[in-house]
Amino acid sequence: MTKIIMNGCNGRMGQVISDLAAKDPDAEIVAGVDIFDEGKNSYPVFKSVAECDVQADVVIDFSSAAGIDAMLDQCEEKGLPVVLCTTGLSDEQNKRVKEESTKKIAILKSANMSVGINVLMKILKEAAATFAPIGYDIEIVEKHHNQKMDAPSGTALALADAINEEMNNQYEYVYDRSGRRQKRDAKEIGISAVRAGNIPGDHDVIFAYGDEVITFSHRAYSRAVFGKGAMEAAKFLAGKPAGLYDMSDVIG
Repeated sequence: MTKIIMNGCNGRMGQVISDLAAKDPDAEIVAGVDIFDEGKNSYPVFKSVAECDVQADVVIDFSSAAGIDAMLDQCEEKGLPVVLCTTGLSDEQNKRVKEESTKKIAILKSANMSVGINVLMKILKEAAATFAPIGYDIEIVEKHHNQKMDAPSGTALALADAINEEMNNQYEYVYDRSGRRQKRDAKEIGISAVRAGNIPGDHDVIFAYGDEVITFSHRAYSRAVFGKGAMEAAKFLAGKPAGLYDMSDVIG
């Protein structure tokens, strides 16, 4: 049984993961961390990881970038591994995660916690190795809800990176063609963002040449797909030595 502290337990994803954990025989949320205890959880809630006096194996973090530094300090002090799901980290914070994970605690960080997206990344590497050398154009279209602040999504960039790394980083990313009066370059990956309604997350990766179009698609119909990935990541990370891990380690 993996014992979990849910950091950001009263947020949307915190509540999704709490519901998933209640049905999982191999994991349990033993405590939550949030600024406000709204009294809606079956476990005790603390204002910080430092104040939490409940024994646990791992922390799942779905909070805000503003609180990441303090949370990492507290997890390092307690020797708690962290599944770091919060997005929008600064360059300095990402640098700190890389440095401190190699020395102090195990941290798992991934652009997208969905198991499906991470399997898709593996598939795209193989597809790119076949299609890119023979001239197929590559485009990525991502769609998210109208409250999402960043564009393109971190997942779209991760999909592009998976392709580009397979092709020895030959490709340039193009995010906006409105200011370009020129033909598409052969060595570019176009990335387009749509923001509308309550779309949890849609990603299409298109390989096109002449009259042929091959599209790899991933649709998230609810946030539960990300919560499920975070739960599997927590089970994987518990007991692991210091190091920086990602979802590719979880899916093998």
